[in-house]
Amino acid sequence: MLNLHYYPSTASMVPHIVLEELGVAYLRTLVDRTVDAHKAPGYLKLNPNGSIPVLTDGKLVLYETAAIVLHLCDTHPQASLAPALGTAERAHFYKWLMWLTNTLQAALMIYFYPERWLEADNSAGQAELKRRAEAKVAGLLAQLDVELARSKSLSGGDWFTGRDYTALDAYVFTLCRWTRGFQNELPARSWPHLGAYLQRMLARPAVTRVLTAEQLQAPWV
Repeated sequence: MLNLHYYPSTASMVPHIVLEELGVAYLRTLVDRTVDAHKAPGYLKLNPNGSIPVLTDGKLVLYETAAIVLHLCDTHPQASLAPALGTAERAHFYKWLMWLTNTLQAALMIYFYPERWLEADNSAGQAELKRRAEAKVAGLLAQLDVELARSKSLSGGDWFTGRDYTALDAYVFTLCRWTRGFQNELPARSWPHLGAYLQRMLARPAVTRVLTAEQLQAPWV
């Protein structure tokens, strides 16, 4: 059976939402970061990077969120959470999936963990790095807002790629949610198209179930 190793409000929320959208049976295993369970020997056997999430599927062990998302889409094609293979739409799906994990998420990780990049006693440098990362993310949110407006104008659809809800929507929602505490830049909810989009995402039953299962509290975004 599928088993998602997760911690609330981390990148594991992306495959968590996808699994709920699929409506398949799966298990959830909490990896408690508050006690460094992600650094424990047993977990490091699953993911030597000590990061979350991990998905096990029988003997298959997968880490890296984008890889997990693609695996779930490919093994459940009937759910149509990704465009058909070999199409231009699938190519753009790949593009945005990689952009989300390699560009937006990477910048957010610098924002949340500036101490990973500078010496522990360089508090001023860490503060500056955090501020610059927040500004970088703001520019990327602007790009998302423009893309949502473009997709809606072309298709009239409510989702990131247009009329069809895909696994990208779970990723966009999760990363936008991470900006809710921004102090110097506009969080995702404040952008005109992103704000309305996030409310549509919150209305999806799968998203509601994930927020409840992860015992998260408002404000959601």
